[in-house]
Amino acid sequence: MKRKTDLKRKVVIGSRGSELALWQSNFIKKELQKKNKSITVEIKIIKTTGDKILDVALSKIGDKSLFTKELENALLKNEIDIAVHSLKDLQTQLPDGLKLAAVTKRHPVEDVLISKKKGTTLQSLKENAVVATGSLRRKSQLLHLRPDIKIEELRGNVPTRINKFLESGWDGIILARAGVERLKLQKYISSIISTDEILPAVGQGALGMEINEENNFVEEILNKLHDEATYKAVLAERALLRTLEGGCQVPIGAFAEVKSNGLYLDAIVGSLDGTLTFRKKAKGSRAEPEKLGKNLAKNLLKAGAKEILDVIYKTTRLK
Repeated sequence: MKRKTDLKRKVVIGSRGSELALWQSNFIKKELQKKNKSITVEIKIIKTTGDKILDVALSKIGDKSLFTKELENALLKNEIDIAVHSLKDLQTQLPDGLKLAAVTKRHPVEDVLISKKKGTTLQSLKENAVVATGSLRRKSQLLHLRPDIKIEELRGNVPTRINKFLESGWDGIILARAGVERLKLQKYISSIISTDEILPAVGQGALGMEINEENNFVEEILNKLHDEATYKAVLAERALLRTLEGGCQVPIGAFAEVKSNGLYLDAIVGSLDGTLTFRKKAKGSRAEPEKLGKNLAKNLLKAGAKEILDVIYKTTRLK
């Protein structure tokens, strides 16, 4: 019989059921167990609204917490200890009682083009090519680069999207590099899309661990997984998105990088048809990432982004 002192403390991770979500949760589980020998970690699968509604465009569902609400409810009820999110899915305003406790080192942030031929780029796609994506951010920037391209709606998890493409007559689809590579599906990547062409979603490539703010034990063990440089970068991006009042399905892209001489932020707001875009860059202090994000958002709004967003919110009923 084990003595009480020998019993390991159980930590429960809440996860969506998709292959990518489970990869992310298992990655955090392994890292936690590697760095904390006194715990056992279990994964509890929780289905979210975004997982249940698969036949409607994300932008038309009208909920900024599509992939998080059920996980957050479980945190508040102490049914789970940690919710592991793709940070791009986590809304910028967290519910009272919850906090972002840790952010992992970021995977490369770019989007990728998947087409039938290796080496195909956005520029080399044939005229009037058909490209599928479920993201208004990608749609806007793609149409700005290539107004001739026809866009098809695409939903589902990463393997599902790839399979839909392989069975379709489409010329390409666009996905996040992080998801494709984490699931070891990089053989399907035709080309990596430079951030000069398409800026990623806020938080893309990073994992965020959300917890009940009263759970001090879990906050302490998560600290060993935390990457401060990524955290500073995503704080700037999230502050920008929050100031623009955008959800994850608005055509807003942003990418912040910590460099030796400061924090750099590049952001874009585009119209749904890509005809009008406002893109600006700014540099700020690593000590004040949120100030940088807020200021750049205000500059974008002054430049004309406010008019674009007002139209989009009206059209997509996101507000």
